[in-house]
Amino acid sequence: MERGPVVGAGRGAGARIRALLGGLVRVLLWVASALLYFGSEQAARLLGSPCLRRLYHAWLAAVVIFGPLLQFHVNPRTIFASHGNFFNIKFVNSAWGWTCTFLGGFVLLVVFLATRRVAVTARHLSRLVVGAAVWRGAGRAFLLIEDLTGSCFEPLPQGLLLHELPDRRSCLAAGHQWRGYTVSSHTFLLTFCCLLMAEEAAVFAKYLAHGLPAGAPLRLVFLLNVLLLGLWNFLLLCTVIYFHQYTHKVVGAAVGTFAWYLTYGSWYHQPWSPGSPGHGLFPRPHSIHKHN
Repeated sequence: MERGPVVGAGRGAGARIRALLGGLVRVLLWVASALLYFGSEQAARLLGSPCLRRLYHAWLAAVVIFGPLLQFHVNPRTIFASHGNFFNIKFVNSAWGWTCTFLGGFVLLVVFLATRRVAVTARHLSRLVVGAAVWRGAGRAFLLIEDLTGSCFEPLPQGLLLHELPDRRSCLAAGHQWRGYTVSSHTFLLTFCCLLMAEEAAVFAKYLAHGLPAGAPLRLVFLLNVLLLGLWNFLLLCTVIYFHQYTHKVVGAAVGTFAWYLTYGSWYHQPWSPGSPGHGLFPRPHSIHKHN
């Protein structure tokens, strides 16, 4: 009979703890939701500004042209100076796969929620197919340039011995080294991905302005793309500081910018293209007035 009050008190304390934890979880969820909505709104406003997008192009050019000067002021033994560092292996080498995964999910959600049409969604997603073709074609072109400009060398203790082997395959089969003009494929890819993601993510500001569905999942996917874009900028800076020769990096970035211009800056504005980001998603102003 004496244990009854003790058991009741224990149950009451447990109930109060559960209620306290439940309230704490609800507060944390509310704070996380508020931060998610606030962060996505601010990031959308920033990326949606045409002026800031033009400045972003200038920023990327400055990173590639002047970034290598930082090699004289940074620690050459840092983790980012190693070709085998985690970010280089897991992210830079697979930059297009990460970009397609994150950006593909964002484009899919934005276009389908705005139009509810599978055909329009597929058309907008085809820009990523074009981007993959650009990446593959550029990689093959860079290898071709290296083949056409290269020569076969045998490393010796005294230096390098030039051989007359005619092509890369026979040179490597003989155990020698093929050295030619190597355009930086990493600089090309990171530059192209940065420009592409900034262009695609800029649509979200107009999407929110039209009052289209923008729940937590879509906002989270958008912010993940923003974080990935920030990571690509950081890794591009690390690449131009620690790796490749200067002209190789500048040429790679120039080719990436030119690829963006041919697609997003020119072709996608034509009617026989995949269409520019946001094309056909939002009602035109005159159609809204006519409806009113």
